[in-house]
Amino acid sequence: MNTDTLLTSDVIGLTKTAPFSRRGFMTASAAVAAGYTLAAGPVRADVIKTDTNGLETGDVKIKVADGEMPGYFARPKGVANPPVVLVAMEIFGLHEYIRDVTRRLAKLGAFAVAPDYYYRKGDLTKITDIPQLLPIVNAKPDAELLSDLDSTVAWAKAKGGDTSRLGIIGFCRGGRTVWEYAAHSSQLKAGVSFYGPPVDAPSPLWPKSPTQLAPEMKAPVLGLYGEADTGIPVATVEALKAALTEAKKTAEFKIYPGAPHGFHADYRASYRKEAAEDGWNQMQAWLKKYKVLS
Repeated sequence: MNTDTLLTSDVIGLTKTAPFSRRGFMTASAAVAAGYTLAAGPVRADVIKTDTNGLETGDVKIKVADGEMPGYFARPKGVANPPVVLVAMEIFGLHEYIRDVTRRLAKLGAFAVAPDYYYRKGDLTKITDIPQLLPIVNAKPDAELLSDLDSTVAWAKAKGGDTSRLGIIGFCRGGRTVWEYAAHSSQLKAGVSFYGPPVDAPSPLWPKSPTQLAPEMKAPVLGLYGEADTGIPVATVEALKAALTEAKKTAEFKIYPGAPHGFHADYRASYRKEAAEDGWNQMQAWLKKYKVLS
């Protein structure tokens, strides 16, 4: 059986990166101690580490429709009404890479929040391989996901965040979440999707793919993609772009030559420094353009 048929496009991209040497990677025990998910594969020894100087950070509980959802936040200390930026994670749960990205956004002046919206099925950071993860993340209904994000926005507002300057960024499956949320939320000012799949495997839990949602987009989105992504062909990105243009929606795309899926993930073998740094700069410019970041 061809297992690709069982994998979503983002997961194909994650699992088919170029071969690499184990040199320069942490041991599994060191990776776990540092807070990374083993299912994400070997962790690079020279990962980016963002300190908490000048920040308020911590784990939180966010009230959602059916209970309390864990999350992680970072915000600049002593700043009133900072803009709110949601961080939509990959399939690996709320692990150290996502926490670090949250701190990086706080250093830019944002009240950044990463909700752990897979928590109902357990702690994904404790799962050791992708086949174990897939049934969990693929069972997440879009309706519940969008409700969880709305609850996160309400939580951030109650904690003093300025949700009139609301943004979202996401990676991999979280990149798909950016497109979905941009079609859902009338509060959102801008989104940035790092290699979010434009097309879905059919599922009753996911009624419409980002491409199908093009006419419903309510906020401008920047899409950042890798030309060498084995799970997301450039043709599907171009089709999304065409659908958005036809629907007269504001979006821009940048495709990085030779970059694989996960090029921003500085803990993975897929990391491409030049594309990652440019993508981060593009993200900042986009959020500034639409008045999320000042």
